[in-house]
Amino acid sequence: MNQKLIFLDIDGTLTEPGKNVPPPSAVEAVRRAREKGHKVVLCSGRNYGMLFPVLEFGFDGLVASAGGYIEYGGQVVYDCPMTSEQQKKVLDVFKESGIYRTIGGRNCSYTDEGFKEFLAANAQSRANSELLRWRIQIESELGIHPMSEYDGEPIYGMAFMSRGKERLEKPMQELQDEFDFCIQDQDACGIVNGELASKAFNKGKAVERLCGFLGVSRKDTIAVGDSMNDLEMLQAVETAVCMANGSPALQKLAHMVCPPVTEDGLYHAFEKLQVI
Repeated sequence: MNQKLIFLDIDGTLTEPGKNVPPPSAVEAVRRAREKGHKVVLCSGRNYGMLFPVLEFGFDGLVASAGGYIEYGGQVVYDCPMTSEQQKKVLDVFKESGIYRTIGGRNCSYTDEGFKEFLAANAQSRANSELLRWRIQIESELGIHPMSEYDGEPIYGMAFMSRGKERLEKPMQELQDEFDFCIQDQDACGIVNGELASKAFNKGKAVERLCGFLGVSRKDTIAVGDSMNDLEMLQAVETAVCMANGSPALQKLAHMVCPPVTEDGLYHAFEKLQVI
């Protein structure tokens, strides 16, 4: 078998949402795959600083901020934060629309005051994996600071949460030329969440950029994810795998659906793909 370049989402794929420690089976799967000569790269919406607790488990490279920052073997391959003009426009229109914002700089993330209380009040929305993920991350203080501490550092993207889709109409209209919106399924309580990213990058473009940098053919690529922000990543590779705990829409588009992250899903996927 040719050496494979494997891209792994973190939250809901490598780890349970919002956690930094993968199950032992996932750590073993990554270790065995790398021992066989395959290259394993984290590919996450998390910013660079939020990846550090996971990197210690051993990876060949990383894609942070959903493709806005790429590093391989300690070398920066790509770095594309928003311009200062873009930042102001994005922050202002979401605030004016009454939408909760969580912005990601390179090393730190910042979230609107009141967001934690909003999540706590809507904790019954367990079907919404993104709601659960952000609630866990904020409560465990996973590098997310209050927006009052934001000092204007360059940002790469933003996660957002809105009560109802209508509040997103103005931001989508004003930002559609420069940014893509990845919106998750609306939950039973009418809460909509998603991510905003520059049209200059996404996880799929990151796959293509890193393959080009390394001279790896698409036919030797694999990606594993769980949510709709992994769509472009799964579309960019030869073999696309979705977790059983993932988005139903993404499962339909994947070549393979593996067991949930809590049931050793990554290990089973690697085993079936014969990379371990």
